[in-house]
Amino acid sequence: MDDISALAKRRGFIYPGSEIYGGIAGFWDYGPLGVELKNNIKRAWWRQMVYEREDVVGMDAAIIMNPKVWEASGHTSSFTDPLVECKICHKRFRSDKPEQLAAHEKDHNEPVEWTQPKKFNLLTEVLLGATEPKMTAYLRGEITQGVFVNFRNVVDSTRVKVPFGIAQIGKAFRNEITPGNFTFRSREFEQMELEYFVKPDEKTAAELFEYWKQERMRWYVSLGMTKDSLRFRDHESDERVFYAKFATDIEYNAPFGWSEFEGIHHRGDWDLSRHKLTYADPETGETYKPWVIETSGGVDRAALFFLIDAYREDGKRVILGLHPKLAPVKAAVFPLVANKPDIVDKARAVYGLLKKRFVAGWDDRGNIGKRYLAQDEIGTPWCVTIDYDTLKDDSVTVRDRDTTKQERVNIDQLIHYMEEKYEK
Repeated sequence: MDDISALAKRRGFIYPGSEIYGGIAGFWDYGPLGVELKNNIKRAWWRQMVYEREDVVGMDAAIIMNPKVWEASGHTSSFTDPLVECKICHKRFRSDKPEQLAAHEKDHNEPVEWTQPKKFNLLTEVLLGATEPKMTAYLRGEITQGVFVNFRNVVDSTRVKVPFGIAQIGKAFRNEITPGNFTFRSREFEQMELEYFVKPDEKTAAELFEYWKQERMRWYVSLGMTKDSLRFRDHESDERVFYAKFATDIEYNAPFGWSEFEGIHHRGDWDLSRHKLTYADPETGETYKPWVIETSGGVDRAALFFLIDAYREDGKRVILGLHPKLAPVKAAVFPLVANKPDIVDKARAVYGLLKKRFVAGWDDRGNIGKRYLAQDEIGTPWCVTIDYDTLKDDSVTVRDRDTTKQERVNIDQLIHYMEEKYEK
């Protein structure tokens, strides 16, 4: 994790939030490469979940909603963690994380006494209004409820019919007691979720639950995540929320242990019931409360695990073997030498050509070998060098990040060459 966090900061993926003022635990800023990685993850998710399907539509709900939403959903009363306090140093920890308590006890030379557990609500309060008394509202603790409170609006304003899904990507906030493990446990994070509405039927719901489990696992593997580093973990009956019929996590074998970064849940009709919403079948006239199969993934956690999974060292090379669809920079363009105007002008023309189709980089500093190493470290799949032969035959040298193999490719075939590899 030290290598990953150092690389993330050095190369502009992730910075500690407001670092020049000492930072603040649980908040992170994404740099020029990090924001591209996150956007690429979100684009790939949206394409698969919305654009490539006929039964899913998208939406984007407000971060702050009427506080009655959170009362109806049960968050104001039950969205809590058990909190204990060390009587020696007064630091607070979750009592349901014994490994954290044990680690803290080792830091003291005397026996540690803990207070009795108290419930700590994870919702973050905000005050709204220009005059006193201000209205108490909340930053959303999950993006899910924005879909449910708009269920009727979506049905009335589109042609969707059950079964159908509503997809959403957005920020959520939780007043975490002990943020940590780099960006894994943060107080501000981004979620990508699908709420899939089905007619109440045990067999159909069970089949769709299994279908979405496999679809979500396939998605991560299709984007290059190592299959052996992934697993499903079914929730035990005593850890599921009381309304959940089934719940399964997709976990990644991180340096800090197997860790959840997406959940697939059978939520029953709990949510629509709490908001007093029903569905009227336009063909049969039957009215009922649909059940919900949910897939809920963390964008930040996915980005972290893609970085961890892609990181490797090969002699003097540090390589981020990111899938081309996720790589922040798809191709870097190099003029062989920086003091030959003909070569630089030709390289600039190739750079402009690539930028119309991909996110491309430019580097004319130092020798070619060092430029290759710099691009390997940020995950750039291809480096394109313009040399003296380019001036003669309009061909360039394309070097592959993973194999270091070099090929000559005509400039007019360059985009096609990369697109073929990009789609694999």
